[in-house]
Order: sequence, then structure tokens, then C-alpha cells
Amino acid sequence: MDELKNRRVYGTDHDVPDPGPRAGHVYRELVGGPLDGLLLDVTDWTPRQLAEGALLATEIGRYGPGGRSEYAPRPDAPELWDWRGDVP
Repeated sequence: MDELKNRRVYGTDHDVPDPGPRAGHVYRELVGGPLDGLLLDVTDWTPRQLAEGALLATEIGRYGPGGRSEYAPRPDAPELWDWRGDVP
């Protein structure tokens, strides 16, 4: 986890003193789109959820506040989740 320790976790408030990953948690790296570079905590996710990816709320995507960005696992590197686009 050393390579991830200085990274910010999706959903962590900006005023939290340590917005980085926590020991004992499992993360996926978001690649591309408005959430590029953030880590997503998938610690309690099922294999099905991990295979499907996620729609993540973000106000910095194409649709602004209330919009979501879709991320899905990269077939050859499932620890990386690629941006698929934004939805309202």
C-alpha cells in the first residue's frame, strides 16, 4: 500500500486531515474522466459488484451537480477502473 499512501480516496471530505487509504482496505484506481487518480474503496464489495464497476456521484463531470461518472474495471488490469463517460 506504500505506493498508494499519498493518494486521495473518493468520497473523503476535503477537510479531513488524512484523506488517503486506510490499512486493511482494498482500493481500485480511477483512470480518466473527472475522478482521475482517485482511489475507490471496494473493501466490502461482492465479486459481481467488482466486475460491474460503478456510477460515482460527482459535481465536476459533464452534468455538474447531481451527475455521475461511470467507471469499469480494465479487462487486463482489474485494479484499474477506466472512465466510460458521464450520465445525468
